Amino acid sequence: MEISEEKFNQRKIEAESFYKSIGPIKCPYFNGDCVYFNSQGFEHLVFKEWNKTRSQQEQYTRFRLLPLAVSVIKKSGTLQEFDERKLFVRRKSKDGWNKIMKIVKYYIFVAIVGELRLKVIIKEIEGGQKNFHSVYPSWQVVVDDGGVKKKKFFTGEPETD
Repeated sequence: MEISEEKFNQRKIEAESFYKSIGPIKCPYFNGDCVYFNSQGFEHLVFKEWNKTRSQQEQYTRFRLLPLAVSVIKKSGTLQEFDERKLFVRRKSKDGWNKIMKIVKYYIFVAIVGELRLKVIIKEIEGGQKNFHSVYPSWQVVVDDGGVKKKKFFTGEPETD
């Protein structure tokens, strides 16, 4: 699917405006605790990891799924996947940026909307709040140069997906 630069930029502007308008959302799975939409969540829709941009097609798809992610969070009472690991987390201090080892938890909700199966990831860094981290289609079938169909779009690594 080819996306014109104009169409992509328009979708990005709309998504960013929508994202900034989202307040804390209560999630049934967290017994009414809120999920927050901070700037890192939107950055993750644009960047796979620090300083590595996602393809325009991937960003465009995630921007389109953003309203569905909000709906999934509001309705999710069952967790489908959970991951916990120790990671170096970038934190700003008076001396600049530092990396600190923290326990990071990923809560992953799966929803089927029409024929689309999507995943929403909530990230919680030790000592912090639960924040929206990502949304993506749970699968996408692509055909490689050899004509072989492959699933694509996510790696199974919550930090980069």
